[in-house]
Amino acid sequence: MNAIKALLGRNSAPGLEAPGPDAEQLDTICRAALRAADHARLRPWRFLLVRGESRRKLGELFVAAALESAPEMTAAEKDRLRGKTLRAPLIIVVIASHREHPRVPGIEQDLSAGAAAQNLLNAAHALGLGAMWRTGSMAYHPRVKRGLGLGEAEKIIGFVYLGAVRGNPKTLREEDPADYFAEWPA
Repeated sequence: MNAIKALLGRNSAPGLEAPGPDAEQLDTICRAALRAADHARLRPWRFLLVRGESRRKLGELFVAAALESAPEMTAAEKDRLRGKTLRAPLIIVVIASHREHPRVPGIEQDLSAGAAAQNLLNAAHALGLGAMWRTGSMAYHPRVKRGLGLGEAEKIIGFVYLGAVRGNPKTLREEDPADYFAEWPA
């Protein structure tokens, strides 16, 4: 797919199903993430691939974390939370992994990890796959961070769900760049 066409047509796919990316597609997607903008070439990110039965384990981690703040959760609420990790055949956990640097503050490193996540989405779309970037409370929960093995200088930027698009893609609203871009000084 042409790069500009891919960028202009990229769309989040809320409905995903098997198959996930094959080995060659996944390699391309991962390589694209590593090309993200990165001040001082710190590579302030890392990624966890969650697939197969590991998705169920992640769902159990989500439930354990949620029970810490809401011990009265119903069985249905627990099942719904467990099900979130089964919405796609592959989940890539995008982690900002801060490096000490005199000129690159943490926020720039978070933005670099966010750019890596965006590259995952763009590459998946260019390869004809569906993708959805999700965060939510589990991305910020200390129990989830510990359960995924994050260090003190790390944070979850998002969960990128990948798979084949189920159903019809969402209709994209055409945006007018003039609504968002302006000359300076005006």
